[in-house]
Amino acid sequence: MSNVSVESRNLLEGIANGSASAFELFYDRYYAFVYSIAYKVLQDKLEAEDMCHDIFIEISHKAHTYDPSKGSVEAWLAIRTRSRCVDLIRKKREVLSDEVEAKKEKASYENYLSVEEIVMRNLDRQLIADAMNSLPVSQRNAIYGNYFHQYTQKELSSYLKVPLGTVKSLIRYGIKNLRKQFLSSSLKGDDKS
Repeated sequence: MSNVSVESRNLLEGIANGSASAFELFYDRYYAFVYSIAYKVLQDKLEAEDMCHDIFIEISHKAHTYDPSKGSVEAWLAIRTRSRCVDLIRKKREVLSDEVEAKKEKASYENYLSVEEIVMRNLDRQLIADAMNSLPVSQRNAIYGNYFHQYTQKELSSYLKVPLGTVKSLIRYGIKNLRKQFLSSSLKGDDKS
């Protein structure tokens, strides 16, 4: 076994025990390796960078799952990276397929809607977009992540690098602020009639 393999295994043990310096050394050693695999599979620089970020976050939580009897650290990283990239590609295809179906359904449904109904639906969308844009950025990010991207609060905590309680508070206060916005909008609408 080479010195690099032993050092890498020791770094993973350090990461599993919560060592930030072990994580930094491991990251410095393997970032280019993970990035090159992600880029080869995804063929997109930004997605490859995002994937690297996700892989290293996952490693920070799951370093203890490395089993030296199943292969080298490099093989473990390569399999993990390729697998996550393939999952992302599949998910994007499913989303794209779902979006195409939804657009077809929407087009056929809108053929039966009156002009007034279509205008009202667009106004509702605009109200939601305006209300979301008026939120503080941290609340907006938490709500988008939780409701639109379906991240769990725990995943958001890790992604946003804030405690779980903070994520819960951001979502709760964000929703309260949205309610205030909608109440304010509806009261203004009532005043005009």
